[in-house]
Amino acid sequence: MISIIIPAYNEEKNIGKLTAYLKENTASDKAEIIVVDGGSKDQTTAEAESAGAKVLNSPKKGRAGQMNFGAKHAKGDVFYFLHSDTRPPKTFVNDISRELNEGSQCGCFRLKFDQDHKILNFYSWFTRFDIDLFRFGDQSLFVKRELFEKTGGFDEKLMVMEDQEIVSRLKDHAQFSIISKPVTTSARKYQKIGVFQLQMIFSIIVCLFYLKISQETIVHYYRAVIDSQPG
Repeated sequence: MISIIIPAYNEEKNIGKLTAYLKENTASDKAEIIVVDGGSKDQTTAEAESAGAKVLNSPKKGRAGQMNFGAKHAKGDVFYFLHSDTRPPKTFVNDISRELNEGSQCGCFRLKFDQDHKILNFYSWFTRFDIDLFRFGDQSLFVKRELFEKTGGFDEKLMVMEDQEIVSRLKDHAQFSIISKPVTTSARKYQKIGVFQLQMIFSIIVCLFYLKISQETIVHYYRAVIDSQPG
């Protein structure tokens, strides 16, 4: 069984549609869908439950803590961590199974955006390369339960970059694969803030992370620049 674990916070517009899509493309005896809520103020949990997901209320807010909490309560032999505004290809279960059968214990998909934009397409093109710098949480992540537990799961001290950090640790212990098919993620933040502006913000955050600047400082920077944007 594969456990699809989705951290969510105020995602009432997306979570029901995503859950329905996942249920349409998985067999009930082969997959479970777990939405881990981080204290949403809207109808996220109601939408997820009505669409057929198992909903957990995480004691910790933040993707790392929420995903670890979901994994702790999951039944599957394989965990598949998915963002609430990202859709995998319809064949994702078979795609993941094939990689596992071929020896990989963890991996992700390539990425594309739901907006046909030259610059976003250019960004997405780099996700085909097995370079940690080009690993993003939006690409989703599959990992065998045994490996996830062996490596300690997501680092809950991280408020940003938790997805990229865990990939580097997983690769120290097992074969990592990048599935050639892409997941499709929302470009809503790029549409709101601007493609160049948001990518510059993300690039600065990556640099700050590798310079070992404190998480509090990085989050403060992110919130400050995002809140300063119009719209």
